[in-house]
Amino acid sequence: MTTVKTTPVHASSLSAVGISKTYGTGAAAREILGNVTFEVQSQETVCIVGPSGAGKTTLLRCLAGLMPPTAGAVYLGKDEVVAPPQRLAVVFQDYSRSLMPWLTVAENVSLPLRGRPGLSKTNRATKVQAALESVGLSNAGTQYPWQLSGGMQQRVAIARALAYEPDVLLMDEPFASVDAQTRSDLEDLTHTIKAKYGMTILLVTHDIEESVYLADRVIVLSGTPTSVTEIVPVNLAYPRDQVSTKSTREFAELRAHILKLIRRPAAGQEAEPGHD
Repeated sequence: MTTVKTTPVHASSLSAVGISKTYGTGAAAREILGNVTFEVQSQETVCIVGPSGAGKTTLLRCLAGLMPPTAGAVYLGKDEVVAPPQRLAVVFQDYSRSLMPWLTVAENVSLPLRGRPGLSKTNRATKVQAALESVGLSNAGTQYPWQLSGGMQQRVAIARALAYEPDVLLMDEPFASVDAQTRSDLEDLTHTIKAKYGMTILLVTHDIEESVYLADRVIVLSGTPTSVTEIVPVNLAYPRDQVSTKSTREFAELRAHILKLIRRPAAGQEAEPGHD
């Protein structure tokens, strides 16, 4: 196979250029991602949605430098991502596994700051407290994760990412394991964080309504092998509100359009009975 050198389309915050990922070899090979290309601009919030099993988490791991793509490249700015970059943080869905139960909340949040050159213990504590305040947990530093609700534990995981002060925040279905009310609160927290820190956010979700509510653009993926079906701009006004924003005609039209894209059969396949 001829190796083609890929380059970023523009000097955007995060670029995926021709990303492919295949597991296995020979007859057992299974292509999960196939030529995925998109850009996330600086200070933009982008959501990724797609059918179940479309490889959304695999794509995010490639973007984060946690897994090498089989072909293509990922760029953070002009730098190719070949390992987890210092300017990027990830929040995973399973907060219970990402937090250390034997450490206090403050100790968990401070983990990525340990060993950072030039950062004193006092400065580290200041950053930890500021991050906890940003997620509404200013008084929870001395508690342990197991003493908190699921939603509060996910806030701790988000605070840990914020304390690291990344340029880009990747989130892998971060609110999927909490109840509906907590999910709404965490969605609003995401908007608050974006406004306060001005960071670039890329969020993978299976919830179409959530993607429309949070995003400046929604990247809709196809089934496997996954490619980009469409990138949908979301021109809803800010600030957004759980009631007023979701009650607008524009919100309903965007949600319906994205749902149709996800349900649309791939070329050469017949639609399932009852589907558009």
